[in-house]
Amino acid sequence: MLDTVKHIILILSGKGGVGKSTVSTQLALTLQENGFKVGLLDIDLCGPSVPYLLNLEDKDVHQCPEGWVPVYTDSDKKLAVMSIGFLLNSRNSAVVWRGPKKTAMVKQFLTDVCWGEIDYLIIDTPPGTSDEHITVMENLKAVKCDGAVIVTSPQEVAIEDVRKEITFCKKTGIPIIGIIENLSGFVCPTCAECTNIFSTGGGKALAEITKVPFLGTLPIDPKFGLLLGKACVKELPDSESAKSFNNIVKEIIAKTTV
Repeated sequence: MLDTVKHIILILSGKGGVGKSTVSTQLALTLQENGFKVGLLDIDLCGPSVPYLLNLEDKDVHQCPEGWVPVYTDSDKKLAVMSIGFLLNSRNSAVVWRGPKKTAMVKQFLTDVCWGEIDYLIIDTPPGTSDEHITVMENLKAVKCDGAVIVTSPQEVAIEDVRKEITFCKKTGIPIIGIIENLSGFVCPTCAECTNIFSTGGGKALAEITKVPFLGTLPIDPKFGLLLGKACVKELPDSESAKSFNNIVKEIIAKTTV
């Protein structure tokens, strides 16, 4: 039920392991910290990590006459979450489904979840351009999708895969809000110096080549990995990650409310 959602943002990446789900959860938490009501939909059926990242693994999904009730992270119901992870017995359970069943589940997530009145719905997608992505596109035709945020890491092998994701967006008519370069340098927990162990600048260079907006960089920060269910901008306000997320969310708000 997307008719009560004001803005829909897809989080995409052509490459696995670039931290897309971490970016999705922190974007949702940062929007919540900015006073918005937010929904986070995890459609990575084979690797649903959002319940873990938000410290919600022990929660259950319930049904009401209108459909599925999402899991809320707080009593004020400012952040609603839906993931197949809530429907599995444990984190180690594997989803071994063929395409049609995966497609049906994604469609159900998009049509049968009672989000209520929310400002932003963040949709965390699996890597690649597979059945799940096509199903999302087909089901969003009837509603307004503000666009996609594309996540990459700086290495050349990631950049080449992410370039395919940009092509996918252009072929399917998805507006691209911008590119985020994640894992861009390692922040030493002792001296706070940033070392570019994976190189840097690949995301910005890709944005320039493809003429897509560049939203910012996010470093590897050991403290950041401990923030299960907590907003980086609140817990680590002086960190480079917090500064980047604040800037990225400002850009997203500006691009989606014009």
